[in-house]
Amino acid sequence: MTNAMSTLARVDWQRMASFAVANPRQALINTAVAYFIFRQVTKGIKTMSVYGLQKVLTHLWRAVAGGLIRTVRKAPGTGAVLQRSIDKVVKDIEKSMNVDLPGETKYETIPIQPMTDAEILAILKRRQDEPGVDWRNGRASGSVYHGGEELARLTNEAYAMFNLTNPLHPGVFPGLRRIEAEVVRMVLNLYNGTAECCGTTTSGGTESIIMAVRAHVVWGRKTRGIEKPNIVIPITAHAAFNKAAEYFDIGITVVPVDPKTQRVNVKAMKRAIDSDTVLIVGSSATYPHGVCDDLAALSDLALQKKVGFHVDSCLGSFIMPFLKEAGFPEVVCDFRLPGVTSISCDTHKYGFAPKGTSVVMYANKHLRHNQYFTISTWPGGIYASPTIAGSRCGAVIASCWAAMAKMGREGYLQECKNIVGCRVKLQHAIEQIPELFIVGEPTSSVVAFSSRWPVDIYGVQDEMKNRGWELNPMQDPPALHIACTRLTVPVAHEFIRDINESVAAVKANPDGYSQGSK
Repeated sequence: MTNAMSTLARVDWQRMASFAVANPRQALINTAVAYFIFRQVTKGIKTMSVYGLQKVLTHLWRAVAGGLIRTVRKAPGTGAVLQRSIDKVVKDIEKSMNVDLPGETKYETIPIQPMTDAEILAILKRRQDEPGVDWRNGRASGSVYHGGEELARLTNEAYAMFNLTNPLHPGVFPGLRRIEAEVVRMVLNLYNGTAECCGTTTSGGTESIIMAVRAHVVWGRKTRGIEKPNIVIPITAHAAFNKAAEYFDIGITVVPVDPKTQRVNVKAMKRAIDSDTVLIVGSSATYPHGVCDDLAALSDLALQKKVGFHVDSCLGSFIMPFLKEAGFPEVVCDFRLPGVTSISCDTHKYGFAPKGTSVVMYANKHLRHNQYFTISTWPGGIYASPTIAGSRCGAVIASCWAAMAKMGREGYLQECKNIVGCRVKLQHAIEQIPELFIVGEPTSSVVAFSSRWPVDIYGVQDEMKNRGWELNPMQDPPALHIACTRLTVPVAHEFIRDINESVAAVKANPDGYSQGSK
């Protein structure tokens, strides 16, 4: 600061003023050029401070390579050849996903004559039984968060009871309004919300995240006059934050994580925050690696910088709050952290509610109010909705309430013990395979792993697929992950057997696969 002041003191301001008066056009051009250079240098310094030289050079290389590829694709000869290859890959994917079954009719128009109940149910049954990944026997990573057949029957009954309800009309369905309020309050209590805390139900984690971003964007514009708001997220944060930034046309800065722990680099996040930042993000836990960011440090940072702090616990949902009681290391990921302003939690994951339910929570009603949309000048009357959708399905909210009431805290605690215990078991088994290693420091239901040369991790994925497993591929770094569910627990030994066989198969034929990650 002292050096900057001394530099300014040496500037001949009188001479500059005289030049501007004598050459106003050139002075304006010089000012514009200087401002442009200043902005670019400032942007470059900030980028370097957040990502470091190596990452900046990597991003630059990718940008240049991407530009070269786009140029090649536009070239008359080469572009056509490349496009044919791309079209072939797309066609192969479409073909694999749209398989015509012999004897099965395609219904592309509404039937002229009404079909009978028996005909309709027979068609639905056949399509329900179409061959795919054997999720019922635990072969899918995540995907189906099954609470058991007994719970499924109960939630189906609850769904049928509220099949025609719509929370957009609380006066018509007062009982549904009460159910929704109770769902929100139960989840708030799970996350140590105070009486001041509040929230709403949404259709899923993506909508919960989008709503939280909207609330903070509106808050920033109203309370701080921010015209061009931005958010700062770890690179491992859910892609819904990127979606929200695109939807709302706001800035987004993606911060690197520690390569060993896969937790966000808090120092880099601090450097990324500027006067237009309205929200920073931490995960509990991350989708790629099942890792929890340093939420306590992020909470302190949010308070220091006076910005919002969202904890994404969509995946951690009903697992993270029970870790300590279940005998695992505790992760504080709730409103006990003073900097937390919002939390997202998917009830349709480890809450075992039907798909289409999530809860977004806020530290106070003023912040939640910024999520709402209202218009009082519409000829159709005053219109207001708390989330993106207007009309919503009340049946899934009722089914969610039923699932939570049926499971109870004791039920969720036991499932936490079983599911996280399964993840620990798989993690220990993977650690015993010399060609594999764990990515990050998992704390929840997810374990991610990569491979050492000459084993290609995506070759391992292919081999596991041949054995009936559907694992999720990751990138940067290349890896696979499995999200353990209630269905994974009884087949953990089969996974361990098959992962050992798959690694052995790839190792025996390394030339059949590309070079593995190192």
